[in-house]
Amino acid sequence: MKHIIFFLFLPMAFITNAQKWTKNFDFVDPAICGLSLVSKDHLYGFVDRGGNIIIPLQYDEALTFSEGYSAVRKGSKWMYVDSSGKSITDAVYEDAQSFHNGFAAVMKDQLYGYINTAGKLVIDYQYYNARDFGDELAPVANKKGEWGYINIHGEIMITQQYDFADHFANGEARVMKGDKLFYIDRHNKILHE
Repeated sequence: MKHIIFFLFLPMAFITNAQKWTKNFDFVDPAICGLSLVSKDHLYGFVDRGGNIIIPLQYDEALTFSEGYSAVRKGSKWMYVDSSGKSITDAVYEDAQSFHNGFAAVMKDQLYGYINTAGKLVIDYQYYNARDFGDELAPVANKKGEWGYINIHGEIMITQQYDFADHFANGEARVMKGDKLFYIDRHNKILHE
């Protein structure tokens, strides 16, 4: 009976402990890759599930971990760190997005390109806006603000013609042309509104 009571109260001890350390921060995001994004006094860092600081609160902004890396900002410069806080590249960016499908959109000189998880530029800086890859396609915008889609090699697969384009998921993407919102497939065929 003692063992049963112990196991019933064991999860409550973990919850109580977690509640204690979360009070030390202004913001706590759920753990991704075993680390929680936290902030205090407008600085961001990462803690483990026990509340131990793994990456010090030193960043002006940070994104949750995705595919093993987090985009972090100091001042106006973004970079990527791994779960130990080590930068994956010497490059810094004007803007940086989370990794999805092995790629992250980054901005340099007001143009977006894509890097891989090794930090290597794999799609050159040429887009005026860019979003996440999904189903191996990513929405990108030209100077006029028209959106289309590129593949993982940087080739245009759907010409830039939309006023808005979301990333692909399960073979479809939401796009907008004028005031009409609808879904397309990878071949730019309208699926449904």
